[in-house]
Amino acid sequence: MARNIGSQYTTERVLGRGSAGTVWLGRGPDGPVAIKVLREDLAADPELVERFAHERRTLLGLEHPCIVGVRELVIDGDGTELALVMDLVSGADLRAHLERHRRLAPADAVALTVDVADALAVAHRAGVVHRDVKPENVLLDTSGPAPRALLADFGVATLIDEPRRGTASRVVGTPDYIAPEIVEGLPSRAPVDIYALATVLYELLAGFTPFGGGHTGAVLRRHVTETAAPLPGLPADLWELLQQCLAKAPASRLRAAELASRLRELQPALRGLPALDIETGEEADPGRRGRDTAEESVEEPAAPRGAVALVQGTVTDPDRVTHTRMRVPDAEELAGGVRPARAPRPRAGRRRAPPRPA
Repeated sequence: MARNIGSQYTTERVLGRGSAGTVWLGRGPDGPVAIKVLREDLAADPELVERFAHERRTLLGLEHPCIVGVRELVIDGDGTELALVMDLVSGADLRAHLERHRRLAPADAVALTVDVADALAVAHRAGVVHRDVKPENVLLDTSGPAPRALLADFGVATLIDEPRRGTASRVVGTPDYIAPEIVEGLPSRAPVDIYALATVLYELLAGFTPFGGGHTGAVLRRHVTETAAPLPGLPADLWELLQQCLAKAPASRLRAAELASRLRELQPALRGLPALDIETGEEADPGRRGRDTAEESVEEPAAPRGAVALVQGTVTDPDRVTHTRMRVPDAEELAGGVRPARAPRPRAGRRRAPPRPA
């Protein structure tokens, strides 16, 4: 049902729902737009409303061809409704693209990563950290000769995921893409976006993330204690760059502009290379991707890493839930000791992955 958002915008139909609110197809003075209406409990938070107004200029100033621009931040007259009016992008997100293609050729994966790195460079110069870079938040503009990646949801990440809304024992984000310093309770600075983007690039190349699979506590522990498994057939220069951006120490990672520049230097050598031929046994069922499918035993190697359900015992939200709080594992759990209690989860078929380094 149509509803007015502020004095200039009207919603038409729902495009998607997530944990932060509902995204509508809307219309404004300049034509179609996307409108994210935040949840009522968020709109009822006086501090968030104040931050909403305070951040307006910064968010409206984030302009780049690879950023889904925020056109307006609407605070309803009585303060009971908050909405972000954004550019409407006609195209699928990167998750849907991955579900169709499983893996991308290195040149294609790098080209999309360069777009996102360019977007992050602009945001970081403005003092904005995205905090939730992942395929669901990358939209593909297919109107040109080649797909272009656009990074979305800056407003939600900035406004909602403030440290004030969590505690020292909580993590905000998506497990597969969370930087180790966040797991250890440190503030979210620009390097967390570089780590997440490197994880996305790894996933574009491999078809699975380097540390995903299993319950949430296990995923978080791997970010802190494990190194990413090498990808057979990947050019050495690209692998070295990936390793640098997946470094545990934030200071060891490249800045966004440096990452974009280094990737551009590698692009000519990547042209014509096919997608990596990684033996994973049974190929993932597209309808099952994103679920907790890890099964480990002494007979078989660990299952390939993939996005896991944020709430233990459930599958991932098909509406692309973005912002979820998780308990931080304590020191013993991170060291591989006692694991937090978890609800039973459905059993799934086993899949083989490349051997992990000793």
